[in-house]
Amino acid sequence: MNAPHAIAASDITGLVLAGGRGSRMGGVDKGLQNFNGTPLALNAVLRLGMQVGEMMVNANRNLSAYESFGVPVWPDGLADYAGPLAGFLTGMERCETPYLLTVPCDTPLFPLDLASRLADALSAEDAEIAMVNAPEAADEPGGATVLRPQPVFCLLSTSLLESLVQFTQGGGRKIDKWTAQHRTVLVPFDRPDDAPDAFFNANTLAELHALEGQRP
Repeated sequence: MNAPHAIAASDITGLVLAGGRGSRMGGVDKGLQNFNGTPLALNAVLRLGMQVGEMMVNANRNLSAYESFGVPVWPDGLADYAGPLAGFLTGMERCETPYLLTVPCDTPLFPLDLASRLADALSAEDAEIAMVNAPEAADEPGGATVLRPQPVFCLLSTSLLESLVQFTQGGGRKIDKWTAQHRTVLVPFDRPDDAPDAFFNANTLAELHALEGQRP
């Protein structure tokens, strides 16, 4: 059996997903809300940019504000705020590297080794998609922490573009329904030194403020 092919950082384009309506934040443009003095989407660009070769942003309004971050900005090709999968599609269409790594703009503390760990798992498992599996508190009070897939944190082979075009043209919008069609490896982020809040996402301004001041 051949040794797995290592995926270089330069082979990965990072995509910050900032194209949502922000409905749970009262309709504000979530990616432009400040986190410790920096817009959420810019925080994600800087945090992911040090891990990959290229960066871009998916946004659907206030495009000039996003363009000021200094990376390419692309709106959805699908109409009516079709969700994260529309961002995946936009990123795959524009990506010039073999792999695309997606992150949402509202999870400001995602790990600084996110790209390398997903890339290692993708290569080792000969997969087409590597998806974060992160600890979350169980639904019932006092329940144990469980690992749950985080489908907006995905490392994708850009060879899947045609599949994604067909899926979305057929009306598909659920990330997990599409990823289930392909070789997907779930990558646990539950090592003892992994920050428990690394994948907390801020759906409201109150949650965003609560994350401020946490470990960078």
